[in-house]
Amino acid sequence: MNKEFTERDLDRIIEMAWEDRTPFEAITFQFGITEQETIAIMRREMKPSSFRMWRKRVQGRATKHTKLRSGNTDRFKCSRQRNISGNKIAKR
Repeated sequence: MNKEFTERDLDRIIEMAWEDRTPFEAITFQFGITEQETIAIMRREMKPSSFRMWRKRVQGRATKHTKLRSGNTDRFKCSRQRNISGNKIAKR
């Protein structure tokens, strides 16, 4: 992997990898890296125990792999995800 990413890009890649409904193909589309390169970034940037926990959770998960998804899921964004307007974060 010879690609250089900013700290912001790395944060976004890690965030997308953690999200259950964001497939690896979305990361490839946005950042041009393969699933294996994403896994390597996660291994390098996370604590070993956190990486093992993440890897166990996403391995074989249908929502993380477009080919394993059901036919009615054809977008990267969750239908329940709210739009961010004006770059403001809603209070919880």
